[in-house]
Amino acid sequence: MSYYKHHLFFCLNEREDGAACCSDHDASAVFDATKRKVKAMNLNGKGKVRVNRAGCLDRCAEGPVLVVYPEAVWYTYVDQEDVDEIIESHLKNDKVVERLKI
Repeated sequence: MSYYKHHLFFCLNEREDGAACCSDHDASAVFDATKRKVKAMNLNGKGKVRVNRAGCLDRCAEGPVLVVYPEAVWYTYVDQEDVDEIIESHLKNDKVVERLKI
């Protein structure tokens, strides 16, 4: 059994050469808001959800991206509302959000 039921990794990579990256899409602010929301919903902690920063996940063309383990479900999102849907559907109710899956 995993320590966490769901482990969520946000790509927060910044590219110095001007190439497309997840940080171009305000990924850091979405990450921060997601961490706060998961905690406020009491979804965080052992046996529940962990939200982590990640460096480059090498899917820049599909960015911004996040991945949920142990299911290895990759998502893209446009804004916080998309990530809120992932929290409610996938993290809380174990239902993958097909429209955001990559």
